[in-house]
Amino acid sequence: MNSEDVKFEDGHMWVRAEGKTAVIGLSDYAQDQLGEIIFVELPEEGSAIRRADACGTVESVKSVEDLMAPASGEVKRVNEDVLDAPETINEDPYGDGWLLEVELEDPSELDTLMSEQEYEKYLDGLESEDKDIYGEDQDDEE
Repeated sequence: MNSEDVKFEDGHMWVRAEGKTAVIGLSDYAQDQLGEIIFVELPEEGSAIRRADACGTVESVKSVEDLMAPASGEVKRVNEDVLDAPETINEDPYGDGWLLEVELEDPSELDTLMSEQEYEKYLDGLESEDKDIYGEDQDDEE
C-alpha cells in the first residue's frame, strides 16, 4: 500500500482520495481484530452517506460492527466482489478489499483524518490502554 495517500479515522476506516472521488475501506488493524469476516452489508449505489454515521455493517466470527463513514458523499460504486467474498477484506484490506467509491460532498472533511503515522500512534494508545478496536475496555464483561 502506498500509505502517503491514505487517511484514517478513529472508527478504523481508511480513505484514499483523488480529487472529489474517494475509495473507502476497513483498516488492516480492524480486519485483524475482527477475525474472519463472513458478511458485509453496504449502502446501494446512489445512496448518500454522512460522516460519522453508519454506512454498513461487517460481521465476523467474533462480532457484528457498524461501518462508520469517514466522509460525506454519494456512493458511486460498491465493491460487489467483497459482498460475494467478504474474506477479501481480510486478505487485502487496502487493495481488492475496498468497500465503497464515493463522490465527496466536501473534500475538506478529509483534512481532519489521520495520516498513517498518526493512526499508528492512535493504535498504540488503544493497545496501551487495553481497549478494543472501538475504544471500549477489553476487560468489561456485559
